[in-house]
Amino acid sequence: MTLTAASVVALAGAGAVGVRTLITRQAAIARRRIGKPLGEQALDADRVWRRKKHPGRPVELLLLGDSIAAGLGAAHRRDTLGARLAKGIARAEERPVRLRTAAIVGSETSALERQVSALPAEYRPDVAVIVVGGNDVTHRIPVARSAEQLEQIVAAMRGRGVPVVVGTCPDLGTLRAIPQPLRALAARSSRQLAAAQAGAVHRAGGRVVALARAVGPVFAERPDEMFSVDRFHPSALGYRRTAEALLPAVLAALEAVPDSGRTTTGPRAHLRAER
Repeated sequence: MTLTAASVVALAGAGAVGVRTLITRQAAIARRRIGKPLGEQALDADRVWRRKKHPGRPVELLLLGDSIAAGLGAAHRRDTLGARLAKGIARAEERPVRLRTAAIVGSETSALERQVSALPAEYRPDVAVIVVGGNDVTHRIPVARSAEQLEQIVAAMRGRGVPVVVGTCPDLGTLRAIPQPLRALAARSSRQLAAAQAGAVHRAGGRVVALARAVGPVFAERPDEMFSVDRFHPSALGYRRTAEALLPAVLAALEAVPDSGRTTTGPRAHLRAER
């Protein structure tokens, strides 16, 4: 996700003049607090994970979405969301996992189509994981439009036989760097988008993980541990918790697809992402 004064001000753009003035000041405060200490480029974690430990054909894992899916904030590539998921899948499936990250920092839902279109024509992932929505909230994209765009991309991938797991919009109310009442507005907007995303993904045949419910409370209770230095993106521990929340759905999605390369006999939904 990315945050600018202009984008945060847009959250309350329809309010009264006095409210907009207050929000403008708070947006400026949030921008100063957050800054860009992480830059705009996530670490490259794309590789085959656990090849030496587990033989066989790699599971093809695709990550789509925004900076969370890209892993911005992780200090080491092993701590990105994609790497955490890859290691967890490898541990459960007893197979190596080839990670491909098409997610791009700053993306809104509308960017998913471009991310998919940029993939090689012959590429077919065994499972795709999407995390997106924070930038739609801060840029005040209409909820219905974002949900429709997500439904279209999930339906297209399901039509190609690709299982899809979507982590819905995180709770932006956990961002302490954003003052009140702006934080409350962001929380409400993110909840509305997450609910619309869940409906869209279900209609398209994908699987949903409600990140606000699954990891929101721990981010709110332990912000110093869960957030990176910018207090906006997850830390290594934050990504570990997020991967743990997503992993059971990813394993269930893989289990639902016949695969001659599988060596396990059932889903390992009880396993957590490898630490």
